[in-house]
Amino acid sequence: MSVLAENKKALFDYEILEKYEAGLALTGQEVKSARMGQINLKGSYVTFHNGKAYVLNMHINKYKPAGPMPDYDPTHTRQLLLHKKEIAYLQGKSMEKGLTILPLQVYTKQRLLKIEVAVARGKKTYDKREAIKSRELKRELDRARKN
Repeated sequence: MSVLAENKKALFDYEILEKYEAGLALTGQEVKSARMGQINLKGSYVTFHNGKAYVLNMHINKYKPAGPMPDYDPTHTRQLLLHKKEIAYLQGKSMEKGLTILPLQVYTKQRLLKIEVAVARGKKTYDKREAIKSRELKRELDRARKN
């Protein structure tokens, strides 16, 4: 398993409650571009429509060797491949107040591209400050152990 893209901002801004693995419906040139690391999850989120799950604002650059593709939109809506029960559960969670569904990372599993989505709750400002303090303290302890 090799991670192709991570949504680090989501880990800082949100408290992760549950994680799910889903497949991605991509075109061939999008898969090639993603495998080269030309993918960005910043600002992306999951929505539901007609019993299907979609990820919005996931940016996959155009695959350069594919030649000119004037009608290619790098942030178009892409379908997530999940079981019906998982989609129904996640859709219910997204309706709850304060919860959202976010993509955390895109990675390869054998020869397939997978995306990890999470049910998350937004952090307050003081929670973020606490996370920064604990991270700084951990760094100082690691430096002290190293010396």
